Amino acid sequence: MSRITASGAFARVLTFALRLWLRRRGLLAAILLLVLTSTAADVAIPVVTGRLVAAVSETASPWGAFGLLLGLGVVSIAAKILSYFSIIALTIPTMRVAEAEAFAHVQRLPADWHANAFAGSTVRQITRGTWALDDMADVLLLALLPSTLVLLGTIGTLTAFQWQVGLVAALGAALFLTLSLLLTLFWVAPAARLSNAQDSRVSGALADAITSNAVVRAHAGEVREDDRLGRVLSKWAHRTRRTWRRGTWSGLTQDLSLWVLRAAVLGGALLAFVRGLAGAGEIAYVVSALGMLDGYLRQIGNHVRQLQKSVNDAEELVDLMSAVAERDVARLPATVLPARAATLAFNHVDYGYAGAQSPLFSNLNVHIPAGQKVGLVGRSGSGKTTFVKLIQRIHELTDGSITLGSTDIAQVSLSELRRHIALVPQEPVLFHRSLAENIAYARPGATLDEVREAAERAGAGDFIARLPKGYGTAVGERGVKLSGGERQRVAIARAFLSDAPVLVMDEATSSLDSEAEAKVAEAAERLMEGRTTLVIAHRLATVERMDRILVFDRGRIVEDGTPAELMEREDGLYRALRQRQMLAA
Repeated sequence: MSRITASGAFARVLTFALRLWLRRRGLLAAILLLVLTSTAADVAIPVVTGRLVAAVSETASPWGAFGLLLGLGVVSIAAKILSYFSIIALTIPTMRVAEAEAFAHVQRLPADWHANAFAGSTVRQITRGTWALDDMADVLLLALLPSTLVLLGTIGTLTAFQWQVGLVAALGAALFLTLSLLLTLFWVAPAARLSNAQDSRVSGALADAITSNAVVRAHAGEVREDDRLGRVLSKWAHRTRRTWRRGTWSGLTQDLSLWVLRAAVLGGALLAFVRGLAGAGEIAYVVSALGMLDGYLRQIGNHVRQLQKSVNDAEELVDLMSAVAERDVARLPATVLPARAATLAFNHVDYGYAGAQSPLFSNLNVHIPAGQKVGLVGRSGSGKTTFVKLIQRIHELTDGSITLGSTDIAQVSLSELRRHIALVPQEPVLFHRSLAENIAYARPGATLDEVREAAERAGAGDFIARLPKGYGTAVGERGVKLSGGERQRVAIARAFLSDAPVLVMDEATSSLDSEAEAKVAEAAERLMEGRTTLVIAHRLATVERMDRILVFDRGRIVEDGTPAELMEREDGLYRALRQRQMLAA
C-alpha cells in the first residue's frame, strides 16, 4: 500500500466523519470549548504544584496554592464530565444517521452492484463502520485533542522554566509523534486494511452458507461448507495476527523512544539544579511536568493506534458510500406519467453490457400497444430478460429511447416508473414478515380488506385462511415457510394490489407441480386482463394464448407475430423451439 493511499484513506475517512459532525455544529463547538477548559486546567496543575513545593520549602503559606490546585481539579473534572455527556449526544445521532444513509444508499445501488456483492459482507461493512464512528469521536475529541493540547502547554511551560529543557522536550515529542504516525500509517494500517477486508469476507461466507442451508443439507454439503469457511477463517487469522503483531512492535518502539525522552529532559533539569540554575520547586515542577509529558505522549501513541483502527474499520463504509447509485432522472424536473400509460415503444435502442466487445441490442425498434399480451421467447442469453430490465431501468440505455405512453422513461423518476410496472418473477422473494405485509408491499397504506381482496383474486385466500395466524403469519426468510406455488400466488396478489397498467411475468409456473401450476396459471390469467403484459417464456406452451410473440436471438428480434403465424413458418426459430419441447415432453 503506497504512502499516498495510506494517508489518503485517513483524509477520506476523517472528512466523512467531520461532515457528519458538522450537522450539529453547536454541540461540536460546545465539546471543543469544554475540552479546551479541561486541558487548560490540566496544564496549569504542574505549575501550581511547583509553587506549592516552593512555598513549603521556603516556609511560606501553602494554602493559597493548595486551594488553587483543588479549584483546577474541580474545573478539569466538571469540564470532562460535561464533555462526555456532550459526546454521547453527538455520537449516537451520528451513528444513527450514518447507518440509515448507508442503508438507503445500498438500496439504490445498481442491480449489477448487488449481483457482485455478498449481503453479509455489506452488512458487516455498514455495522463495523458505524461503530468506528463512535470510536473515532472518542479518540479525536476526548482523547487525542486534549492530549495534544496538554502536551503543547507542558512544553511551553518547560520552555519558560529553561529554554534548553523545553527545546529537548519539544524535539523529543516531535520525533515521538513522527515515529508514531509513520509506524501507524505505513506499517500497521496497510495490514489492518487487509485484515478488515478478510473479516468482511468471513461475514459474507457465513451469510452465503446459512441462507443457502437448504441446498447444503440437500447435497450433504455440511463438511464441505465447514472446510470452505475454515479456509476463509485461516486467511483471516493470518492477516489479523500480522496486524496485531505489528501493533505490538509499534507500541514497544514508542515506549523505548519515551524512555529516551524522559532521560534527556530529567537529565537536563538535574544539570540545571547542579549548576545552581534551579531550586527544589523548579525540580518538583519538572518532575511533575515530565510525568504529565510522559503520560500524555504515551496516551497520544495509543490514541493514534486507536484512531488508525477506527479509520480502517470505517474505510469500507466510506468506499461503500462513494459507490455510484442508480441514475434517477436524466434531466430535472422529472416528468409525471399519465395514470394508466401502457403503450410501450423501443425507439432505435442500443444497449451493451459493461466490458462486452459488442452491444447486445443495436437499433432495436418495437411497438407494443396498450393492453396487448406479448410472449418473449428465445434461447438462453438471447436478450429476453434484459429487454424487460431496460423497461424498468434496471439497466440504462446506451442510445435511443423507450417510451411509456408518449413519455420517455428516462425523464421519469424511478419510483414513478416502477409503480407503473408490476413484476411477478420466476422465483418470488418474500420478506421475513407477515403475509399481509408482504402483499401490501406493493401499495403502502393498503387496508387489510384490500389485501384480502387481492389475495382472493390471486387464489391465495384459501391457503392463507388455513394458516394458524392467517394474514399475520410470518413467512420465514425469503418465504421459506411457503411452497413454491404459495409464494407465486402471494407475488400475484402483490401485483393485483399494485394495479399497475404494465405487467411483467417471468414465467411464474415453470418450477411448479401440475396442480400448483393450474392454480397459478388461473390467477395469472385474471391478472393479465386489461394490462399490457410481457411474459418471459421458458416453456413455450404457456404463451400459446398470447396476442403476440417476440422471438429473440443474440439480441435481435428475429420473429414477430401471433403464435399461429409463427408456427406456420416452416424454417422459423419459434416453430423449431416449440417442436423440440413437444418432442422432449
